Amino acid sequence: MTTALVAQDIANQLNANYPGVNTEVNNNAVIIDSKSLLSLMTYLKITPGLDFNYLTTITAIDYYQQFEVVYLLVSMEHNQSLTVKTRCNREDPVLPSVTSLWRSADLQEREIYDLMGITFEGHPNMKRLVLWPEFQGHPQRRDYLQ
Repeated sequence: MTTALVAQDIANQLNANYPGVNTEVNNNAVIIDSKSLLSLMTYLKITPGLDFNYLTTITAIDYYQQFEVVYLLVSMEHNQSLTVKTRCNREDPVLPSVTSLWRSADLQEREIYDLMGITFEGHPNMKRLVLWPEFQGHPQRRDYLQ
C-alpha cells in the first residue's frame, strides 16, 4: 500500500517552483490549472524526491458547469501516491495529453474522450475507443439524454 502525500505540501512546492501558477488543495488532492497541466505533471514525474513514474488511473467527472479530470499518480521508488485534478469547461472541453509522460494515459484518455467528450490535445491517436465512430454524443455526460 502506498502512502498518500500531503497535497498542501506538493501544492506549496509547485507554487515555489512555478511562480504565478495557480494551484489549490481540495480533499487531499492538488488542483492544477489546465494551462499548466503538462509542465506541472512533468515536474511531478522527473523531480528527484517525487519521481511519480506511474500513472495508475485517469477519470472524469461531469459537474454540469465544468468537467473535472482526476489523475492518480504513484512513485514506485518512494512508495507514495498523489491525486491531481484539473478542470475544463463544457463549451470547449480540451486538455493537454499526458501520453508523452505516461504511456498508461493512452487508452484512458481515449475512453474519456469517447464517453465524456473531452479532447486531449497532443494525443497520438485521439479517436473513439469503446463506441463506433458514427455514434452521436458522449453517453457518460449528465446531459446526454436531455
